[in-house]
Order: sequence, then structure tokens, then C-alpha cells
Amino acid sequence: MNFDFSDDQKFLKSEARKFLDANCGAGKVRAVLDDERKAYDQALWRAVAGQGWLGAAIPEEHGGLGLGHLELCVIAEELGRAVAAIPFASTVYFLAEAVMLAGDEAQKAEILPKIAAGELIGALATSEGPGVLTPGSMKTTVSSGKLNGVKIPVTDGDIADLCLVIAKENGQPGLYLVDLNAAGVTREAVKTLDPTRDAARLTFKDAPARRLGPAGEGFALLEQVLDRAAILLSFEQCGGADKCLEMAKAYALERYAFGRVIASYQAIKHKLADMYVKNELARSNSYYGAWALNTNAAEMPIAASAARIAASEAFWFASKENIQTHGGIGFTWEMDCHLYYRRSRQLSLVAGAPRVWKERLVSHLERRNAA
Repeated sequence: MNFDFSDDQKFLKSEARKFLDANCGAGKVRAVLDDERKAYDQALWRAVAGQGWLGAAIPEEHGGLGLGHLELCVIAEELGRAVAAIPFASTVYFLAEAVMLAGDEAQKAEILPKIAAGELIGALATSEGPGVLTPGSMKTTVSSGKLNGVKIPVTDGDIADLCLVIAKENGQPGLYLVDLNAAGVTREAVKTLDPTRDAARLTFKDAPARRLGPAGEGFALLEQVLDRAAILLSFEQCGGADKCLEMAKAYALERYAFGRVIASYQAIKHKLADMYVKNELARSNSYYGAWALNTNAAEMPIAASAARIAASEAFWFASKENIQTHGGIGFTWEMDCHLYYRRSRQLSLVAGAPRVWKERLVSHLERRNAA
């Protein structure tokens, strides 16, 4: 079976890289990182919307390009490589996927065109603090269309317009759409390791909420959304991991120590080889996930879990070893290594930590083997 991308998809990948090289250099990322008043790169967000990337997987009847998820995976990889400081994942991987999966026709017609046009920023609010959220531990509630509770941290919650929130109504979990610009919503910025992907504490007090999908199906729908997002995030992580390997290799070939380039030393060769192996493992799992996502295969939960675990490990390892390969200078603010380390940690947590996905993978495998 051939899991590789088509020639058209490879061309899209090439053009996306050229676009991001021109519009999302390290200086643009640093501009967001250095300026506390700047939550994201607004110029890049508008440019990405103009390219149609926000609507790549959104059907044409709802204002998108209708290309499909494979094209979205290609774009995600290049965004990860560029560590783009825009709320693409929150808006496209989570909100748009949730609306396409469980929204009614009115909700799709209202929300999807705005996402595709770049007029709406989305967010996903699940966590209520440390620990894994369960139906028993969830305190956020909905009653008579009013939402009450606290969600923290919410990635891009400080800039989002529309938030997807999981809460209980009559004791049953559900997914709800909440306008963060409406009355009853209070935002408080939360400092994180990666300020280019901001987070917030959201407090809801009688905030208007609309249910997305059937009542009582909140956790089941959330798992499906997370599976889809995990596959797309894995491509971002693969892009970042590959860039880290390239940076480490380039530096090792130009840095001299004791009259030789450090790439000639066995210790450096082993570092680069280990990075390459983990990157290739992550890529193979991500490609499997892309196939499952594009075909809506029954194996998607297993493929998503494997992709999430492998890509999180690969990006973190590559970002760490990139710093080590650069030596003492790698830890400095002037080098770009820390941009990738920050993003690797952020992406590994935004849809649930790898340990959670390991538990999910084991559970899915056990259920499949018991069938």
C-alpha cells in the first residue's frame, strides 16, 4: 500500500514552504515572542486566510476549498516547520473539525465560512486544572442554555471568538459552542512556555451556550475530535522535528573543534542518527494516521494514538538534541533552537499529554483484540 502524497500534494507542500519562508521567518516568530502585547502574527493570519489554507478541508458549499484532509496534513507539516505564531490548530484542527463532524446544517452554514475566510478564531476548552478530565471530575455545567464554570488552560482562549466547551447538562456531558465576546465570559491570560501560542483562564457565568451534537454524547464526540486533531498535530510535530534535524546537521558541518568539524565525531553522528530514526518513525505513523483520517477508517483511533505518541516523542527529542548539538550557544536567546523546544512542549500537551494517549492506545488495542 502506498501512503505517500500525490504529485499535486507534494507541489502544495513545496509552495507552502516557499510562502512561509517569505512570510514567516524566525524574525516574525520572535516579534510575537518578544512583544507581550502581541498574541499572534495577525499579518500572517490574514495571508494564510488569503491562501485558502483555513478552508482546505472545509467543503466548497461552506466557503472552503474542499481539497481534503491530506492537503491539510501537508499544510500542517509546513506550519510546524516554520513554528508559525498563528491560532491555526485551535481554529482548524479543533473547532472546524468539530463543526464538520457534529454540527447541524445551520451551525455549519454560520461557522465554517467565517473560519475559511479568517474572520473567526476558535478554541477548545476541556481542562479544568491538573489531571485528566472525567465525567465525575468535571465541574462546568450548563442549565437552560447558560454555561457556568472555569476552564484552564485554554490555548488561544485570550484571542478566540468562538470556543468549543465540554460541560455537563443534567449530569450528562455535552459539547457546547460559546461566543467568547458575549456577556458572561471573563478571560485571564496564562503564561506558558511558548508565548507564541497563548493560553487563558476562561470563567463562565451564565454565558449563552449552544449544544453541538446530540445530548449526552460530549465525551464520545470529543474523542473523535481529538483523534482528528492528533493526526493533524502530528504533522506539525514532524515538520518541527525535521527542521530541528536540519539545523543540527547544518551546525555540525560548520562548527570546528580541535581542527575538525564536529559532525566527524561519533557522539554527534549518534545524536543525528537517533533524531533521524525517531523522525522517520513519527512520519510513518503520521502517514498511517493521514490515510485513516482521509478515508474515515475504523482504525482511526489506533492510528491517531500511535501518530500522537510517536510525533510528540520525535519533536521533543529533536528539539532537545538540536540544542545539545549546538553546545553552549544553543541555550542562548539569539539562537532559534529554543523556538522549537518551546513549541515541542506546547504541542505535546495541547490535545492531551502523551501518557494519556498511551493509555488510549492500549485501551483501543485491548478492545480490538477482545473482539
